[in-house]
Amino acid sequence: MQQTLGWCSSLRKGMFAPTKTGTPNTMSNGVEPAALSDDDLMRELGHLYETRMDALRHAADQAFGEHTRRMNDMEAEYLRRLPEREVDPERLREGARAR
Repeated sequence: MQQTLGWCSSLRKGMFAPTKTGTPNTMSNGVEPAALSDDDLMRELGHLYETRMDALRHAADQAFGEHTRRMNDMEAEYLRRLPEREVDPERLREGARAR
């Protein structure tokens, strides 16, 4: 929990999660999503989601915009790698109608 809180507060300083070497990536110089391993991509996405509410509520407009851009880039890379990802039938229109 303390580590998560640390990363939320780090967002205001313009930093993302540490790399495997422990060196933080700056938002403006983050590693391109295509260059990340699958594990690193999932970790980065997780950290972006953990810090999203903090960014929305407390980040400057530029920082929030950068967070949004980075999140969109990471999500696009995830979808590029897994175009045939498993889709929960309950999340489709037909599944929702069946409820």
